[in-house]
Formats: sequence, structure tokens, C-alpha cells
Amino acid sequence: MTADIIDGKAFAADVRARVADHVARLSADHGLTPGLAVVLVGEDPASEVYVRNKGRQTHEVGMHSVEHRLPVDTSEADLLALVAQLNVDPAIHGILVQLPLPDHLNSDLVINSIEPAKDVDGFHISNVGLLGTGQKSMVPCTPLGCLMMLRHHHGSLSGMNAVIVGRSNIVGKPMAQLLLGDSCTVTIAHSRTKDLPEVVRRADIVVAAVGRPEMVPGDWIGEGATVIDVGINRLPGEGGKTRLVGDVDYASAAEVAGAITPVPGGVGPMTIACLLANTLTACCRANGLPEPEGLTA
Repeated sequence: MTADIIDGKAFAADVRARVADHVARLSADHGLTPGLAVVLVGEDPASEVYVRNKGRQTHEVGMHSVEHRLPVDTSEADLLALVAQLNVDPAIHGILVQLPLPDHLNSDLVINSIEPAKDVDGFHISNVGLLGTGQKSMVPCTPLGCLMMLRHHHGSLSGMNAVIVGRSNIVGKPMAQLLLGDSCTVTIAHSRTKDLPEVVRRADIVVAAVGRPEMVPGDWIGEGATVIDVGINRLPGEGGKTRLVGDVDYASAAEVAGAITPVPGGVGPMTIACLLANTLTACCRANGLPEPEGLTA
């Protein structure tokens, strides 16, 4: 069998189109424009590209986009003062402080200074707690994108056996909470898991989020399982260039899986699309309006 390819690029384009449609209606019916503020400290090249893409896509869906670019030696007090200013700005519904921050800044302190209702990355400890107890929260973008693709492919996820390989705060743990919320039986596996291949093999859904290139081979995947590969790893390619691979060995996994996300073009494009969806959701909540259907957890 050959796996169905879950096209994240096409799915993300559809999410952005739905966001743009809702943004246009908010403007026409209520005179509202969702606003996203992105804060970048220093000049990390990968972050620069990411922030540029965020700004472009925010404008394309009709949202208000603000970028604050701060020098690498910005003090913690100055960064916290900027966040405090954005917290009370009624035109800003989402605040994102781009990680990683320079070493002299305390990331946890900065993230937890963001107003939880504007924390569109879903990293604030209040949002983590709300998600963990099944309450309404802002949900981290990458896990939300994975959930949307799984729901679209399967319809109901109820009763399915899901294994998440990786226990990070950014993907692994929130992914587990979201799948529990959709009534999956969830296992979080990691480097200390006994007989990891057998644990993964029993899964109907495998979410690989460990950050190790092609760690999960095809013979770990049960026949017909759905594989969501969150990994983005750069390996040396031909002519001195790099090539992107996931945490799953795509070629061997695609021979046994029922469906699989490619790398690139799978989960990656969904992250910014879900950031836009979260900003829209935050704007609707702030103004007591119905949340956009199909764009939340």
C-alpha cells in the first residue's frame, strides 16, 4: 500500500482563506481588524525569515501587523515594558515574542508577562493549565495545526490509539492534551520508553516530535496508521546545500502508513496559518463575538 499524502501546504492555504473571510466579515459587520504584534530581539537568521513570513501572511489575510525589532542587547526591563504596553493596546489582540531570546533574557519570565488572552503562541502558564484541564485557552500553533489535519483526514478521532514521540512543552505535551480532548487514548513516548518500536507500532496515530532526523523508521509504523511528522531537520545535501527531513524516515514509512505528512510541506505551513487563526480567535473573544468555526481546538 502507498500512504495518502496529507498536503499541509494546501490545507494551510485553506485555513488562511477561511481566516481572511472571517476577518473581512469582522471588518464589515463590526469595524474590527484583528491585530498581531511580533517582537524580535536580536538578529537570529531563522527567526528573521519566520518573522518576515508572519508579517506578509498577516497582511494577506487583512489583519493589522506590527513588528518590534529590538537590538540584541535589549534589557529585560525594556522588553517587559514593551510587552506591558502591548498588553493594554486595544488594537493588538495577539502578542508573539519570537524565541529563542538572547541568553541574558529569561524566556519564561517574558512569556508569562504576556496577557494570557493575547498569548497566541499558547505558551503562558495560564494557557498551559487551562488546556490541561480541558478549559478554553489559547492553544500552541503547531499542535493545533496537527489536530486540524487529523480531524480533516479522519473526521472523528474518538477511541483512536495515539502515540506522541517527544515530550516537549511546545509540541509533545499540548498535543497529548488536544488528542485527549478528542477522546483518543494517548501515550507520550520518549528516549526512556521501553521497547519504543513496539509502543509506536500499536498506534493508529503517530505524532513524531523529537527533533532527531529520520529517527522513526517504517518498521515502527503499524499498517494503515496516520503519521504526523513535526520534525524539521537540516542535513547536508548535494553541492554544499542542505536538505530538509523530518523525524520519520519518509520513504519506508510511506510504504506502510495509511496517511503521512511530508517534510517539507506537511506540518510546517500550518504553524503560521494557526497563528493567524489564534489571533482571529483572540479578537473574537476580546469583543464577545462567536469564535470562528473549525479554526479552534
